[in-house]
Amino acid sequence: MRTSSLDPIDLPSWRWKPCLDYAVKELNRFDLHDYVIDPEFLEKEAITGSKSNKYIAKTATWACKTEKLRQIRAACVQAGSLSSVLNLVISPLSIYDLPFFGADFVSLASGHLIALDFQPVLKADSKHTFYIWDRLVPLCKKWSSLLPSGGKIPDAAKQYFSPGFLWSRLPLGPEGDRLISEVVFRAFKEYLDLYLEFVDMAPRVSITRSNSLFEGQRGYTRYRAENDPARGMLSRFYGKEWTNAYIHKVLFDL
Repeated sequence: MRTSSLDPIDLPSWRWKPCLDYAVKELNRFDLHDYVIDPEFLEKEAITGSKSNKYIAKTATWACKTEKLRQIRAACVQAGSLSSVLNLVISPLSIYDLPFFGADFVSLASGHLIALDFQPVLKADSKHTFYIWDRLVPLCKKWSSLLPSGGKIPDAAKQYFSPGFLWSRLPLGPEGDRLISEVVFRAFKEYLDLYLEFVDMAPRVSITRSNSLFEGQRGYTRYRAENDPARGMLSRFYGKEWTNAYIHKVLFDL
């Protein structure tokens, strides 16, 4: 049983392990500290499925923090052939003018959902992260040209996506597997590498600016908590009470 959020995650047959392994390796350039999480949320298991086809659903959380990053956390789910999920979010401290980093990789019985972005918290503010898009947008164009589109983005969510939002839906089977290994994984590495480069360079901002960023971050986490698409799946596995606490106390706890 894991006792720390920094302990390695062991999920047999988990599709997205290479992505988390790469993120952990790259994050080790910083001085990582344990991000304290209640033990009941570090790992959770349940037996689910039909009477004739039962399987174990397991959720595990990896998390840490650094001098500039308030919370780095990966929510990892493996539930037989039904789902395999990595939700990685990096939340900066508000004394640095940085966007959130977000990677949502979801494998379901219907296909794979891929979302990668640097998510702004003050999108209407032209000063917020304006220096990032010239570097991020070319990456998005490069990799999105090799992937099918993910479809329309809900209007309410658009304020939290950047011009570099990479969004795709992939089919199950050999073609989807090929795109994950040859395109998605490489795109993930380049997005994360660029984000950590900006973290390295980020200077502190004024108290007034920090207060504005903090309110923007609270709005972002509130929106994500209220609209988390994993709520239904996790509720089926573990019940509504545990799921609601996990979303508000761990995933989006600001």
